[in-house]
Amino acid sequence: MIRQLFILVVLIVASWTTVSATSEKVLYTIDFSGQPDGPALQWLEKRGFELQLGAKNLNPHFQGNRLKLQSDGEDAGLFVKAIHLPNAKRIRIYWGVERYPQGANWENGVNAVSLAVMVSFGDKKMESGAFYIPDAPYFIGLFLGEKEHEEKPYLGRFFRKGGRYFCTPCGVAPGAMVVTEFDLEKNFKTQFSEDRVPPVSRFGFQVNTKDTQGGSAAFLKKVEILGS
Repeated sequence: MIRQLFILVVLIVASWTTVSATSEKVLYTIDFSGQPDGPALQWLEKRGFELQLGAKNLNPHFQGNRLKLQSDGEDAGLFVKAIHLPNAKRIRIYWGVERYPQGANWENGVNAVSLAVMVSFGDKKMESGAFYIPDAPYFIGLFLGEKEHEEKPYLGRFFRKGGRYFCTPCGVAPGAMVVTEFDLEKNFKTQFSEDRVPPVSRFGFQVNTKDTQGGSAAFLKKVEILGS
């Protein structure tokens, strides 16, 4: 009798786990695979991405079923689009680095990235920390770093109140593709001491090789934002 009850409990827990796993759905996806090799600027603009700073200098192009971004020196560029995703909980990224910028090290205050994926939350503007930089909503940036520590929240030079960066994973071998899964809901509440997570309001990716040498190269294959 006890054994039968034990088996019943195991089956119930397993069914809960299955329901929980299948109840999460893809709220937003962008898949760069399947595109013919060649320039990607027009493709990105048609899908609502705004090019900021020196984005055009990063030579966005498709190669080998991936979107590749590269810098030959000290560059900074951002690709961003407005979206509206209530109840977003996690993000999944298929990506990799081919060349890290020499000298990048967030532990030493050199906040350079070969590639970072950015997610903004809500419309409430947070102070940038500089009069010449517009205020912006809360955001979380995920990047592939060479010398940083995983799951440690890093602060950028600006947006120190409303922005956090995480290296996840760190130390990826050049050329390898990895899959990052990151809990947006949990980390937003923890980092910004908020009980409620606003809808995801912007999605984008950036490169910043300022104060480094040798440039950088990285790629994105697919990004999914998941929720209920």
